[in-house]
Amino acid sequence: MLSNSCRYGIRAVIYLAGHPENGGKIGIKKISNDLDLPTPFLAKILQQLAKQKILNSSKGPHGGFSLLKDPRKITLLDIVNSIDGQDVFTNCIMHNGSCEGVKANQKHCPLHDDYQNTRIELINLFSNKTIYDLVMQAGQDNRVII
Repeated sequence: MLSNSCRYGIRAVIYLAGHPENGGKIGIKKISNDLDLPTPFLAKILQQLAKQKILNSSKGPHGGFSLLKDPRKITLLDIVNSIDGQDVFTNCIMHNGSCEGVKANQKHCPLHDDYQNTRIELINLFSNKTIYDLVMQAGQDNRVII
């Protein structure tokens, strides 16, 4: 449902929030090594989050990425919107395009009504779950792998 870019972005933001030392500034190589993610791909994702004012990016030998906002104010929805946009919430599960676009040309897909409820639940979950919540949960649950 979420793209790899979005999942990697969420993991990286949780990682940064869980490492507030040095102002939370961590180099891309350390982040990618610790999360076992490809460095060039992750760098593009983190730059995108910096452009959306979720992360701070600084260049140079002592540069890196850090949170620009308080993790209590960053929701999963903020990250999803920054990376994947609203498509996960608006696109038809069976057809190309949004359900509204499909409806103009034909009937809704057979899963439309069932998925609409799931879509609303996802929006509520992503809107109400903060990065801080996830960091706290990961710290309390040894099974959680970021």
